[in-house]
Amino acid sequence: MALNWRCGILKPKKLKAKSEKWPSHKVGQLTTGLLGIAASFALLLPAQAQTTAPAAGSVAPAAQASPVVTVPTDTKPTTPGTWQLVRTVALAKPGPASLDRRGNLYVTDSQNNVHQYGPDGQALNVYSPPLPGHTAQLEAWNTTKILVFYDDRQELVLLDRFLAPISKLSLLDYFDGMVRTATLAPDDRYWLLNESDLTLRQLDATSGRFTITTPLDLLIGRSRPDFRFLREYQNNLYLVDNKNGVYVLDNLGNYRKKLPFPGLTTLGFRGDELYYLAADGVHFFHLYTLAERRLALPVAQPIEVRQVLVGEQYAYVLTATGLQVYRL
Repeated sequence: MALNWRCGILKPKKLKAKSEKWPSHKVGQLTTGLLGIAASFALLLPAQAQTTAPAAGSVAPAAQASPVVTVPTDTKPTTPGTWQLVRTVALAKPGPASLDRRGNLYVTDSQNNVHQYGPDGQALNVYSPPLPGHTAQLEAWNTTKILVFYDDRQELVLLDRFLAPISKLSLLDYFDGMVRTATLAPDDRYWLLNESDLTLRQLDATSGRFTITTPLDLLIGRSRPDFRFLREYQNNLYLVDNKNGVYVLDNLGNYRKKLPFPGLTTLGFRGDELYYLAADGVHFFHLYTLAERRLALPVAQPIEVRQVLVGEQYAYVLTATGLQVYRL
């Protein structure tokens, strides 16, 4: 059926005078229409270009450090910047400390006893070693096992989550070198840094053999390393050298890159971020975007801070006289 349009039927009404104002409801309709047209044009405009960080898979030679992107100060951090003191725990000369996946804190004292605290700082359990020894590293990230490494005795001790002994391993039964630092892999194998021949080895205690051996002399070159910490996290191995920075290797011992963070003795991990203690606060380094941000310490914090551990809800500041628990 054809449609016949008849012109001239609809004619706009003339205003009675040039000074006559439009009714308020028509002004509102006109404003709404103009805003809709502006929004439509805005959708057609190209998005503003954003600066992106280097890819996480970027590899830097051993003599060079991987780039770090500094996040502007106005960027909103993922960790709140407020510290609320919850509890102060007296502990004589706390040593190595670690957090497990449940948020529990493990820390040694001057007598090398291992203390277990709840996320809010409540005391839970204490492990006292039958023989005296120096605790070089404490690792509690494994779901069911806590690793205690005594470097003077070259001994590894595994504890359960209630600090009851599970097993003991003497490294002198496997090689004659001196292990400087050790950690536990997710498959219950051990990563060992042999300082005598500068090799990184993975030990399978069940079969009694080394499954991976990685020489480090080519990576280090003529520098004199000072290895302090070793940790496997998200399929990567992080080796802390106090002199040169942090060496990053994959879970097969292959070198990937070096992070420009010299002067460190330990590292922490929270989500997809690596964090460490510096003179101006706690620095967070994203493992994949390579962005870095800083979280200032509490104003009333003593000058001597030995270690800071950051969990999901609480942060722990270790000093010479004990530890302080803060809510984030």
